[in-house]
Amino acid sequence: MLGGYKAVGLVSGGLDSILALRLVLEQGFEVTAVNFTTPFLANRGGYSHLERICKQLGVKLRRVTPGRDYIEMIKAPKHGYGKALNPCVDCRIFFLLQAKQIMEELGAEFIFTGEVLGQRPMTQRRDTMRIVERESGLDGRLLRPLCAKLMKPTIPEREKIVDREKLLAISGRSRREQLRLAQQWGITDYPSPAGGCLLTDSQFAQRLKDLFKHHQDSAEQIELLRLGRHFRLNPQTKLICGRNAEENEKLAQLASDEELKLGVKGGRSTLAVLFGWPEPSSVQTAARICARYSHHRELHKVEVEFWKTDRNTANTIAAQPMSDQELEQIRI
Repeated sequence: MLGGYKAVGLVSGGLDSILALRLVLEQGFEVTAVNFTTPFLANRGGYSHLERICKQLGVKLRRVTPGRDYIEMIKAPKHGYGKALNPCVDCRIFFLLQAKQIMEELGAEFIFTGEVLGQRPMTQRRDTMRIVERESGLDGRLLRPLCAKLMKPTIPEREKIVDREKLLAISGRSRREQLRLAQQWGITDYPSPAGGCLLTDSQFAQRLKDLFKHHQDSAEQIELLRLGRHFRLNPQTKLICGRNAEENEKLAQLASDEELKLGVKGGRSTLAVLFGWPEPSSVQTAARICARYSHHRELHKVEVEFWKTDRNTANTIAAQPMSDQELEQIRI
C-alpha cells in the first residue's frame, strides 16, 4: 500500500472489530475508529475499554450517539425484526450511512468492519451483507478484513490500495481462528461476545413496545427501561418499582420533581415512581403495588406515603397489597 491513505472503522471493542482494526493498521492506513453508543447497549462499560485499546494502537476514536431518527427507524424497519425488537439489518445500514459521512468528511478510501461471513443469522449472510453495502451507499467501499477473501474484491483491493493477500477468509460461528490470531498478536483485553444488544431481549422489547404504543418513548423513558418492575396502569400512566436498594437509588436519581414517588411508611419497601398523568385511582393502584413489594405484604392494610420532591412532606394512603394474579394482568 502507498502511504497517506485513510480508512474509517466501525468498532465495538469486541474481538472481531479489534482484529479487523489490526489488519488494516498493519497495511499502513491512518485509521479513524467510530463507535456508536445507543440506549440499547447491554454493557455500558465498553467505551472506556475501547478508548484504552485505541490509545495503545495510536488510533483516533470518535463516539457517535444517534439521534431521534434512530428511534424512528426501530419503530418501522424496512427489513423487519429478529427474534424480538431487533432491526439488525436496518440498524447496520443506519450506522454505515453515518460512517459514510465521516468517510467523506475525512477523505478516507473505505469503511471497514469486523463482520464475519455466516457468523450472525440476520446481518452476516452473503445476501444480507450485499443489501447492507448497497443500501448504505458503500458499493465497493465496505471492506470486511476478516472474511474479505470470501467476498467480491472491493474498490481499494482492485486498485491495490489494500493488499488482498494480507486479508483473511474466516467464516461461520466458530471463533477458533479469531482466538488463534488474538494469541498470535498478544491481544488479551477483549470482552465476551455475548450480551450485546437489549433489543434482542424479549422482556426489554415488550417494555419498549409499550412505550411506542403509548407515545411515551422519550430518551428519559427509554433509559428507565433497564430498571425495576414495570406496570401499565392506564394509557396515560405507568409505574416503575425498584427491585433492590441500588435500583431504588437509580430510580430516584432519574425521576424528575414532577413525578409522584411512593414508599411504605416506616418500613422497607420498593421505591415506586408514577410516570404520566396519574388520576386518584392510579395513585391507589400504585400504592397497592408498592405495598405488595414491602415487608408488610401479608397485612390487610399498609400505609403508603406519596410525594414529589420531599418525603418529609409526604401524604399517606392506606392500601391493600395487590395479589400476584392482579399484578400479572398489568405487568409489562
